Amino acid sequence: MMDVLNTRDGATPDKAPPDKAPPDRTPLDQLRARIARLERSESAVRPPAIPFGLPAIDAHLPGGGLAAGALHEVAGAGAQVEHGAAATLLVAGLLARRPGHLLWVVQRPDLFAPALAGVGLAPDRLVLVEAGRPAAVLLVMEEGLRHAGLAGVVGELDGRLGLTASRRLQLAAEASGVPAVALRRSRRFDDPALAEPSAAVTRWTVAALPSPPPLAHAPGTPGLARGRWRLDLLRCRGGVPRSWIVEACDAQGHLALVADLADRQDTSDRRQAG
Repeated sequence: MMDVLNTRDGATPDKAPPDKAPPDRTPLDQLRARIARLERSESAVRPPAIPFGLPAIDAHLPGGGLAAGALHEVAGAGAQVEHGAAATLLVAGLLARRPGHLLWVVQRPDLFAPALAGVGLAPDRLVLVEAGRPAAVLLVMEEGLRHAGLAGVVGELDGRLGLTASRRLQLAAEASGVPAVALRRSRRFDDPALAEPSAAVTRWTVAALPSPPPLAHAPGTPGLARGRWRLDLLRCRGGVPRSWIVEACDAQGHLALVADLADRQDTSDRRQAG
């Protein structure tokens, strides 16, 4: 129920407790105090964010990580299989750090469980639903978001998501505190459906990059070291877009900054401090 502040003729707010509304406070002061109390109560019940575990990323995101109780969109940076696989493994690695079971909804049975286990998401924690059609994926996601005990809800979608459908998922995630991820899939690099307006709090693309040579004496043999991804934050409510190059999730779902880039940043910081 909306609590209305009545400021006509200098009247004090309706329902204001006498001990919390001293006569020397103006209606505007009372309104400011009430807003501050509401903000404190909301922050107290807001679920903790899911950290990436990398200060460079977490410090850039409002709340210090990927907001729980919110909808996020993640897509591969292109139609190639490796980009879609990187996006899938990023989502699995991040959500694997949360306790509980994870609801994963697909249109077709092409999810490779051993790869998910390789980034920390054990098969016995996965509740897999094959929905068949995009509309059915959205319905199962919304139903799953009503269960607060889940570690997260992931839905793989090709085609359109739409503002109305994404808004419904966002509201459901807010109500339960469960993070929702729309894992967008497309066979086109410039699919206009991926650029449509959305209620998602963040929108990401993930690109698989060539792995570096693992041996100094064999620089011409790439692809055997830990994989690399480029994470592009395209949209962030309360933040600004940015990109990072990271090493792929390990067996516990943890990312790492690429060593040479981290060393370069550390050197730059020391120079500025000096």
